[in-house]
Amino acid sequence: MSPEASARQDGPVQPEPDTKDWTWTITRRCDECGTDASALSPQDIAAALRATLPRWAEVLRREDVARRDHPASWSPLEYAAHVRDVFKVMHYRLDLMYMEDEPTFPDWDQDATAVEDDYAHQSPQVVATQLAAAGRGLADAFDAVLNRDLHRRGLRGNGSEFTIQTLARYAWHDVAHHLHDVGA
Repeated sequence: MSPEASARQDGPVQPEPDTKDWTWTITRRCDECGTDASALSPQDIAAALRATLPRWAEVLRREDVARRDHPASWSPLEYAAHVRDVFKVMHYRLDLMYMEDEPTFPDWDQDATAVEDDYAHQSPQVVATQLAAAGRGLADAFDAVLNRDLHRRGLRGNGSEFTIQTLARYAWHDVAHHLHDVGA
């Protein structure tokens, strides 16, 4: 059965899970999307995040927002729903870094979340509202970071270490990269 026929019968074909370790993007430019977050402060990133919100709103107004260019890749709607959740997850991780000394972040399976929350069939208008609110919340939190807190640490379950500074950079690359993915 073709992927298209399978998608019509059982829902969209799910993209292959992203198993790459993207943590290198906190120290150097991403050749794929062109983002270089290596010298940005949390306040720089806060401004950059706010600047993306109108671009995401525009993406979510596209007539074909739910259409996938390829059966095994996300649609712009799915990318936007993912970015909304990235904002929330990063904000939660930032909060943990303030509340605990060297917390280990709960694992987040972004691919499972996309399926469980049915990103492909969410309302673009609802996603736009939620993405904007979550983006502003994370931007406000990054704006409030004090220099003395930049080196507070947190760990992913796989042992990858972040500071507040590098968490902000990592979050910024993710958002910028997905804007690139949707051609915005």
